[in-house]
Amino acid sequence: MAEITGQSFVVENRSGSGGNVGTEAIARAAPDGNTIGLASVSSLSIAPTLYARLPYDVDREFTYVCGLWQLPNLLILRPGVPARSIPELIALCRREPGRYSFASSGAGTTLHLAGEMFKHMAGVDILHVPYRGGAQAYNDLLGGRIDMVFGNIPEALRLSREGQVRPLAVTGAARSPQAPDVPAMAEFLSGYEINSWGGVLGPAGIPPALVERIAVVAREAVEGADVRRQFEEKGASVWWTTPEGLAEFRRENEVRFAPLVRASGARVE
Repeated sequence: MAEITGQSFVVENRSGSGGNVGTEAIARAAPDGNTIGLASVSSLSIAPTLYARLPYDVDREFTYVCGLWQLPNLLILRPGVPARSIPELIALCRREPGRYSFASSGAGTTLHLAGEMFKHMAGVDILHVPYRGGAQAYNDLLGGRIDMVFGNIPEALRLSREGQVRPLAVTGAARSPQAPDVPAMAEFLSGYEINSWGGVLGPAGIPPALVERIAVVAREAVEGADVRRQFEEKGASVWWTTPEGLAEFRRENEVRFAPLVRASGARVE
């Protein structure tokens, strides 16, 4: 965007509380278009149910500008699990309820909810084991201490190509270009879909003409060959939307994920 506009862009990382610290900083910024940020599924569609109290209102304190990318996840198994397809895994888990476990990089993440959605739609009982990030989860999977991981595509795909794990399905609605031979979960569980996503967010009250300008520049940026290539290397795809499209998609995701969050028992007071 800096190259397109000739203006300077300074990235300021505000980590903490699953993205909520940075999201609150966007809400508190002046609505002059000089401060924008990353909209994410975690802080805007999952957090309203996961957290007992949020320092911002997702409906009233933001200007939704546009979507940028979507990223599905990949379900991988340790080789010792005797299932080579989603139907075989479902049958195995139904025969032995409670025996098998899945890991994620944290409670309330899309990786966790991918497993909860699988449990709900497949009618199986598997144990969720949350970790503080993906590295330890992968280590325990390779060590045989857990049975499966819903993981980010780049690392999960690398392990599967090395023969260390068995890939079963991606969590998007369709197959991933990065793993075209791996089926989508929706091919076996109709309607299954869960992705991470990111977009452009600003504080409430940015003038409409400026919102449109930012959205147009963002679209030009993400559709450029270099940015598209970098997205694809990480397993993501370009996903540009209108401001109205991003706001509606956020609401749809919140409605979709809220029952899964409640059923999982994940809650931050």
